[in-house]
Amino acid sequence: MSNEKVYICLANGNTFEAKRFGANKDVTGELVFTTGMGGYIETLTDPSYFGQIVMQTFPLIGNYGFIDEDAESKNSVVKAYIVREYCEEPSNFRMNTTLDDYLKKNGIVGIYDVDTREITKIIRESGVMNAAIVSDPSSVDYEKLKAYKVENAVESVSVSKPMLCPAENHKFNVVLIDYGAKHNIVRELNKRGCNVAVVPSDTKASDILSLSPDGIMLSNGPGDPADNKECIFELSKLVGKLPIFGICLGHQLLALANGGETQKLKYGHRGVNQPVKSLENGRTYISSQNHGYAVVSQSIEKAGGVVSFINANDDTCEGINYPSKKAFSVQFHPEACSGPHDTRFLFDKFIDMMGGNK
Repeated sequence: MSNEKVYICLANGNTFEAKRFGANKDVTGELVFTTGMGGYIETLTDPSYFGQIVMQTFPLIGNYGFIDEDAESKNSVVKAYIVREYCEEPSNFRMNTTLDDYLKKNGIVGIYDVDTREITKIIRESGVMNAAIVSDPSSVDYEKLKAYKVENAVESVSVSKPMLCPAENHKFNVVLIDYGAKHNIVRELNKRGCNVAVVPSDTKASDILSLSPDGIMLSNGPGDPADNKECIFELSKLVGKLPIFGICLGHQLLALANGGETQKLKYGHRGVNQPVKSLENGRTYISSQNHGYAVVSQSIEKAGGVVSFINANDDTCEGINYPSKKAFSVQFHPEACSGPHDTRFLFDKFIDMMGGNK
């Protein structure tokens, strides 16, 4: 293990001494924590973490190395990765490389041997904050650190040109608008007989409709949803034309396209154990989540929506149905890998909206 000292400087002035692994450089980002006990490969490769420094609350990370097949995108877009302890000698028959080597290859700073519990407590009390990871703490400009903002998030992670992902048993044609989509959204649609045309986030509504899809899927993605004004404008032209299913950022953008509002949460929901309650049947499901913003509940009726799920911990909006517009969306991840599969039935709901077993 490397013994080189490094410092995590929080925007509130707190500084933590730690050690480096992964890439050796200084970075600035928005510091967030995630509570997943497993699935660190999926966390590292989730495009929704663009511009963020990700900290794992589970103390030991890296024991099964890095498995290329489990990645949710081609590369990682996190700024840095903080763990209490990382495993130097992982063991798994599917492993391609170690976590340390993966971070080095992708230019991502790794931090270990630091009190992640204490940092998590600070974020829970004070809220998500910016942080600088530096070799020399005296070099930090705290005014610049506080002013840091995740920008150009969606355009940085969306595909640059359309691509087709065909199903073996073709029944439907779905356009997936890629705001930072995870691979498993396509896999879940393919599994249900959907040919999926993945299109860039800035694709015009007219170009999407010209493909004559049976339905439109809105993906997850990073950043402040309100920043995506062009995406919201084009999405507003699609509402009511075809069945629409939105996940995470797609859920937020759909609400904004209908006249709703979003807000930044104090520290967000990130992990694979978030309880969500269905207001339709009263059941509580365990879900995987990764978001720092939520749809303002009071704005949903104005947007023509009906709340379908709420977070069982804080009552924030976790799902909306739009009965008159052939659309619905959820804040959590029904496609989650690794994570609970409790809500995979939502993909079947989307299939039914497109005509079921036609």
